[in-house]
Amino acid sequence: MMMDMLSQLEQIIRERQANPRPESYTNRLLNEGLSRVAQKVGEEGVEVVVAALSQGRGEQIGELADLFYHALVLMAALSITLEDVQAELARRHRLDASH
Repeated sequence: MMMDMLSQLEQIIRERQANPRPESYTNRLLNEGLSRVAQKVGEEGVEVVVAALSQGRGEQIGELADLFYHALVLMAALSITLEDVQAELARRHRLDASH
């Protein structure tokens, strides 16, 4: 289910890229450029750490969801797909399994 939701979100982000909507936060973020998208991923990463160390489960889940979303936006900006990342994780798993 998790990958299904991430795949759906990836498709929505790619759809916004191809067919921008003026009211879309995704489009606003993409229009601000790669540096801003990357900055947002960094900010969300820090917020995940803060939540992990000092907040409750609900906030932790919310911050992780924000990080996943912003990472997907960054991936779209870089033309990297979930499939690309999954292939790299599979490659690493095969390497680890051989040791």
